[in-house]
Amino acid sequence: MGVPSGNVDGSDWVALREDDGRAYLLDRKAGEIKIKGLGRFNCKDLLRGYSIGDRIKVGQKSLTIVEASLPEARRNMSRRAQTIGVKDSGFLISWMGLGIGSRVLEGGHGSAGLAMHLANVMGNKGCLISVENRPEHAEVGKYNMERMKEFLPEFPEWHLLEMELQDAASEIDEICKELDAAIIDIAEPWTVLPSISSKIRKGGRIACYCPTTSQLERSWEVVEKQNMIVEFAGEIIERRWTKAVRGGVRPGNQPMGHTAFLIIAAKIAPQINEEE
Repeated sequence: MGVPSGNVDGSDWVALREDDGRAYLLDRKAGEIKIKGLGRFNCKDLLRGYSIGDRIKVGQKSLTIVEASLPEARRNMSRRAQTIGVKDSGFLISWMGLGIGSRVLEGGHGSAGLAMHLANVMGNKGCLISVENRPEHAEVGKYNMERMKEFLPEFPEWHLLEMELQDAASEIDEICKELDAAIIDIAEPWTVLPSISSKIRKGGRIACYCPTTSQLERSWEVVEKQNMIVEFAGEIIERRWTKAVRGGVRPGNQPMGHTAFLIIAAKIAPQINEEE
């Protein structure tokens, strides 16, 4: 156990991290709480005299006090729906050019796995519109996002619309007339692609998250009819490695990490009719 070197300063939120990466988010203002895996305690009393970077013992666990950030929020998030994970979220953000000030529509919010990654890069000048038609999923996603908002230095303007995506056009217009990007994660993305593509600026992008190849194919056909160019279609494979007992490293025993098929299309200007 490290020697306490002062008080935990800054945000009211900190994380206690186990050496294997598991993390527990703590709100110092919460008073007495009960956290599964740690037990019941008073946060303020527990952290008194400790600083970020110190090691602290809670019950039988020895943990490191770290700043609350996206990795800790992701590991500690409440889940109800299947989430878009790290490898796909990072790929989508990079390929679609999302960052400070981006205006993004998220169709299918779920437990906020993707939304948390988006919020982390968009800054307080960004605008994120999340649409979720299942109240039980929206409730969990809202909890994860509102908790992250309390410790993220810059959180975007965020709107959660609890409704069907195909019925959300007027609500989206009231919030943002033009979008830089839309990421669609619903069962039949092709049903909303025509209306969503009309809200994307020239040069902006739409992505669909498709669990099956038939969904990928149908989405592909529809985006091409919307004056959009497919820039990427495929899957992101994750392969983890481990240290071998007798030295060296080798692929781990878990299977290749496939989650879904992605398609990303960019909106272009209409072709010029040379006969005009």
